[in-house]
Amino acid sequence: MSELKWHISDWTFKASEEQQWNPAFVPGCVHTDLYKNGLIPDPFVGTNEKDLQWIDKKVWEYESVFDAPAELMAHSKVELVFEGLDTYADVYLNDVAILSVNNMFRAWTVDVKPYVLEKGNRLYIRFRSPIEEGLAKLEAYGPVLPAPNDDSVTGGLEDKKLSVFSRKAPYHYGWDWGPRFVTSGISKPVYLRGWSGSIIRDMYLQQDEVTAAKAAITAIFEIESETSGEAELTLRADGQEWARPIVLEEGVQTVNLPVVIEQPKLWWSRGLGEPNLYAFTAELSVEQEVLAEASVTTGLRSIKLIRKPDELGSSFYFEVNGIPVFAKGANHIPNDSFFTEVTDERYRHEIASAIASNFNMLRVWGGGLYEQDIFYRLCDENGLLVWQDFMFACSMYPGDDAFLSSVRAEAEDNVRRLRNHPSIALWCGNNEIDTAWSQYVEDGGWGWKKLYTSEQRKQIWADYEAVFHQVLPEVVAAMAPDIDYWPSSPMQGVTENSQQHATNNSSHGDIHYWAVWHAQEPFEQYNHNIGRFMSEYGFQSFPEYKTVRAYAEEKDMALDSEVMLHHQKNGRGNFLIKDYADRYMKDPKDFPSFLYISQVLQAEAMKQAIEAHRRSMDYCMGSLYWQINDCWPVASWASMDYFGRWKAAQYLIKNSFEDVLLSVDQQGDATNFHVVSDLGQSVDAVLEWSLHELDGKLLQSGSETIAIGARSAKLVLSLSADQLGDYVPTRTVLLGRLIQHGSELARAEHYYVYTRELELADPEIAIEEAAGSEGTAFVLTAARLAKRVWVQAEEEGIFTDNFFDLIPGRPVTVQFQQRAADNVQFAPATPGKVTVQSMFNYAK
Repeated sequence: MSELKWHISDWTFKASEEQQWNPAFVPGCVHTDLYKNGLIPDPFVGTNEKDLQWIDKKVWEYESVFDAPAELMAHSKVELVFEGLDTYADVYLNDVAILSVNNMFRAWTVDVKPYVLEKGNRLYIRFRSPIEEGLAKLEAYGPVLPAPNDDSVTGGLEDKKLSVFSRKAPYHYGWDWGPRFVTSGISKPVYLRGWSGSIIRDMYLQQDEVTAAKAAITAIFEIESETSGEAELTLRADGQEWARPIVLEEGVQTVNLPVVIEQPKLWWSRGLGEPNLYAFTAELSVEQEVLAEASVTTGLRSIKLIRKPDELGSSFYFEVNGIPVFAKGANHIPNDSFFTEVTDERYRHEIASAIASNFNMLRVWGGGLYEQDIFYRLCDENGLLVWQDFMFACSMYPGDDAFLSSVRAEAEDNVRRLRNHPSIALWCGNNEIDTAWSQYVEDGGWGWKKLYTSEQRKQIWADYEAVFHQVLPEVVAAMAPDIDYWPSSPMQGVTENSQQHATNNSSHGDIHYWAVWHAQEPFEQYNHNIGRFMSEYGFQSFPEYKTVRAYAEEKDMALDSEVMLHHQKNGRGNFLIKDYADRYMKDPKDFPSFLYISQVLQAEAMKQAIEAHRRSMDYCMGSLYWQINDCWPVASWASMDYFGRWKAAQYLIKNSFEDVLLSVDQQGDATNFHVVSDLGQSVDAVLEWSLHELDGKLLQSGSETIAIGARSAKLVLSLSADQLGDYVPTRTVLLGRLIQHGSELARAEHYYVYTRELELADPEIAIEEAAGSEGTAFVLTAARLAKRVWVQAEEEGIFTDNFFDLIPGRPVTVQFQQRAADNVQFAPATPGKVTVQSMFNYAK
C-alpha cells in the first residue's frame, strides 16, 4: 500500500480571550488572517504599522475539525506533518498534547495513529506570544545582546531586544528597510501522512566527483521499516538503472548506493552552459512488489569556493565544473513581511528579473528566512547560483545548550531540504556578525564590545564560536560535504587574529562596502574600494509615484511628512538621498520629480560600482549589490519595488552585467575604455568612439580594432586630452560603441561633469512604433541629448531598455514585455498608452 498524504484545511482562529472564531487562511499568519477578515487595516498603508503592535503580545488559537479518509486510516502508520509553525506553539489532537515547538525554521512530524479518529477530529494549536517568550528569555539571560535592527521602540518595548532569543525570521522584528510585524501562525502546509511496511524518509545524491567524463555519486537513503527482511533498492535516471540487495532492519537505517554516470550532461550556471537536470526515482521492493518510492531532481556539477594565496593576497571566487565564475547578482530578502503572501508568480517574476538582468547568483541573506522550495527550483532550472546564509544577522546570540540544540536541528532540517539543489553554491553562517563584534581588534567593529564586562565579552564570543565555528560547519560537513562553508559575511579569513575581520578594501575574503551611503563618501570611492568579492554594497532610492501612492496620500508627498519618514527605516535616509542628489543631480521641480531623480541617482551609483568591480576581474570575482527586492512598499536599496516594478537601477544594472561590457572611466586627463567579457571565447571587434556636443554635433571620432580573451577584463584604449581637442565639458558627451560584424555588441556614454552641471535643453523626443513589431516595440529619437529617458507603459511590465541616454542621430529601439505568469521569461506584449520623459522634464 503506497504512502498517502492528506492535507488538513478549513481552519479557524481567534485570540485566546475571545469567543468568536474567524476563518483562517493556511498557510498564513495572524496578521494576514486579521486583515483578510477585515479586522485590521492594511498593515503597509500610512503609519498603520505602529497601531498593530498589539498583535504580537497576544496568545492566538487555531483549530481545524476534520474527518480522516478511510484509505489513510487503513495504514499502520499515520503521522501528522507540520512543515512550518511560527514560532512558539502547543499542538493538541483530540485534546491530547502531541507537540510543543519553538523554531519557525523547522519541520515537525508526529506519530498520531493512537489519537486520530475516522470522524470528528479536532486539531488545536495554541500560539504563545513571541514577545512574552522573548521577555522571559531576556530576563533569564541577563544582559541585552546587541541587535540594532530589532525595532523594540516601535514594538513598545523600549530598549528590550528580544529577536536574538527566538529562532524566528530576524526581519520580523524590524530592519533598516522593513517594518516590525512579529508574526505567529501556521506558516507552511499541515497534512496527515499514512504509510505501511516501509518508507523512504530521505534521499540524498551526494556528488563525490563530477567531471565531464563521469559523475561519481553516492545515493544515500534513510529508510524506516516496520519489519526486517530482504529487499531490493533500485535507482533510475536518464534511462539508466542501478540496484542493490539490502537487508531491511526494523526501525530507521541508512543505505548507500554508489552510482556512476558516464559523460554526464552537466549543470552549468547562467552564461557557462545549460542548467541540465536529472530526475532520479527510487524504489524499494520485495519480489517486485514496490514497498516505497522517492524522487529527486538535481543537476550534476562541481561547485567550489576557491581561496588560494596569490601575490595580491588570496582569491575568493566560485568555480563551476572547473571554470572560474565572476559572480553577478544581488542580495535577496524575503519578498513580503508576510512571506506566505508570496505567490508562485511573484517568485517567477523575481527570477525572471534576475535572468533578464544577466545575473548568475543570488545571495539569500541571513536576516530573512530559508526560502520556499519554488525559489530554489527556479534557480536550479535557470542556472542561478545561490549563496545561502543561515538565518543569523547583525546580532549576537545566546549559546546555552537549548539554543544550540535548536540551531543544530534547524540546520539539519534545512540542509537536508536544500542540499539536492544544484544551485546551492555556499553555506554561510551569518551576516556581518564577525565584523560587527570584531573580536581580535579592540577598537574595531560597531562598538559592541565596549558595552560589556570582560567576563561577559568572553562568554558572548564563546557562544558565537559555538554556533558559527562548531555547530553549523559540523552540520554542513556531515550532511552536504560537497559544498563549502564560510562562517560570516564579510570576513577576510578563518584565523584567530585581526586578519579574520573584513575591511573596506581587503585583499582577502569578501567585503561589504558601505562607506558610500552610510559614511556619505562620494560615488567615486567605488573605484578605489574593491576587494576580492563584493558581497554587499548599495544605495537607496524611492519607488515610483504609483507605488508611493499605494501607501501615502497626496498630502504626504514631502520628504519630512510623517508617512514618508515612516516608510524610510534608515534614520536620515530620505535626507541622505537628497544630500547626494544635491551633489550629482539636477534640482527636481516637485516631489514626484524627486522620486525620479532619486531613482536615477541610485542607478548611477550601482552602475559605477558594478563596472569598477568588473573592470578589476580577475582580482575581484564577484559583485552582489544590496538588494534586488523589497518586503513592503518603501524607500530602500531595492532595485525593484515591492510590486515588482523595475526601478531605474534595475535597467542600468542589467546593462552593466551584460556578458560583454564596454566601460569608460576617467583617470586625470586620460579617458579610458575597458572591455569586460564573461564569454567563453575571445572577442574581436572594433571600438568606435565619438565626441559630441549635446545637440549632436560631432567634435572628434576614431576607431580601434581590439581583441579580448575569454573571461577577461582589459583596458583597450586610452584617449588623452590632446586627442579629444577643445570642448566645453558641460555641453559634451563621449559615445563608445563596440561593433562586431556590423552589429553593436556594447555601448557606453561618458560625461566630463556631473549630471547637475550638464546644460540640458528640451530634447524633443520622438517615439514611433517599430515596423513589424505589432505594437510591442518603439523607436525613440531626440533632437538634443535626452538624459535618462524613462519610457512608461500603462500595463505592468518592463522594457528591454529604459532610463537610457538618447543622443541625437542615435535612435534606440525598446520592446515592451509583460510579466512572466507561468514561466520565467518576459514575453513581448502591447503596453497600452506609452509616455516618454527625461531628466529635462523633471528638473527645475
